[in-house]
Amino acid sequence: MRMLFPGVRARRTVDRLLTRFFRDYRGVDFAHAIGALSRFYRLPRPRVRWFEYIDWGKTAGRTYENGEIHLVHPENWKRGRKYNSERQWVHTVYHEMAHYVLWADAERKADRFANRFVRGLPQVPRNGMRPRRLASVARRRKQGRRRRAA
Repeated sequence: MRMLFPGVRARRTVDRLLTRFFRDYRGVDFAHAIGALSRFYRLPRPRVRWFEYIDWGKTAGRTYENGEIHLVHPENWKRGRKYNSERQWVHTVYHEMAHYVLWADAERKADRFANRFVRGLPQVPRNGMRPRRLASVARRRKQGRRRRAA
């Protein structure tokens, strides 16, 4: 499966904004970073709630099917954690955004997948048999391969 990502310039901008938010706690930086990712994937901006800790400090973030993301605030991330680096926090934000991108609007994505999957396939009759024309084309191709191999 191929994943689509924003261009390198946009990814660097988002990364820079998240890093700046980790250092300065300016909510505008976080909002711009999340907004840029949401615009790229054409999704509504997720609701983010900040916590001191999640699941007794075992979890750094959690994404729910309703589009809500719970994250440990960087201020709380820096204290009381064995692994409290900036990169790990930014990685956690990316990880939770990936959950959001893959879960958000699941019905629309499933419909698009189904439509694209069958696009271009020949119509099969209801009795499950292939039309004669397609069967004869397949037979001729098979004979042609045998002739070339000989």
